[in-house]
Amino acid sequence: MTDESDPQQEATGGNEATRAPERDARTSQVTSADVLLADPLAGNAGPQFVYALGRIEPRFPTLAVEKEFAQVAGQGDTAGLTDRQALQSLLSERANRYLLRKLCWVFTIEGLETYLLHPRDPLDADLLLETLRPSPRATDVDVVIGVLGPIAPPELCNGLMVPIVVFEHLYSFDVDALLDSLPRPKGMKAEQFEPAAEELLSRIMQMSDNAGATDADRALNYLSVRYPAIYHKVADRFAADAALASVYVRPSPLSGTRTIVEAIFAFTDRKTDVTEKHFVRVDVTEEFPFLVTKLSPYFDRDI
Repeated sequence: MTDESDPQQEATGGNEATRAPERDARTSQVTSADVLLADPLAGNAGPQFVYALGRIEPRFPTLAVEKEFAQVAGQGDTAGLTDRQALQSLLSERANRYLLRKLCWVFTIEGLETYLLHPRDPLDADLLLETLRPSPRATDVDVVIGVLGPIAPPELCNGLMVPIVVFEHLYSFDVDALLDSLPRPKGMKAEQFEPAAEELLSRIMQMSDNAGATDADRALNYLSVRYPAIYHKVADRFAADAALASVYVRPSPLSGTRTIVEAIFAFTDRKTDVTEKHFVRVDVTEEFPFLVTKLSPYFDRDI
């Protein structure tokens, strides 16, 4: 999206495909439809991909939308429902889908407002509805995969100015469901495996500045939801009385025309203080990361 105040854009007259969405002269408001129709990558050297773990929260962008929802709620059957249950129930009705499109959807990471979400295809707005849990819990996690766009104008979501992410895909789970779905190592009980897996997931999500926009963050977030072997290794090392000393990512020497990184997991024996490392290579060149080599021992090399 090209900033409409760009002097170069004004001088050249711009291009209809890249010109920033015009604001309604009566309301001076940028709508979500404007953002969806504009190209978020126009003027950028290349796309910056996002693969983030956090929470999606719906919000009313304006007082008018909030009042419209209140009128719809007053006409619906919401007796006995909590506010979140009423919101989910009303938006699920086909006649109220216009409100679904009017809401702004905020993605928070560790409680911080990080992105505003918009679907690449307007039909994918239903994916946002699926993240709206009637009874949210602290262990709920949403995964967003998409492309980083411009900073949202203040009119878009009640003054909130954070980057827009145009998403290709998103899905939701809770931590307990994820842990239950992970195959356990042979001979290891759930009481031993699940706390180890939960600690690793927590460490990855709480790593400093993990907004899912760097190659390192995207690789770790991808591994945390798509590669059970890292959980097996952590549980195995805990059983051997070793501590998870660190998790970090570095560029792979194998990178050439593609961007490949190495996610390294370091474990320190609690008795001998000897550290061993294991690593996995991930290709993060495109929007969807994928595994290059499986988890294996890592040896530091002098450079």
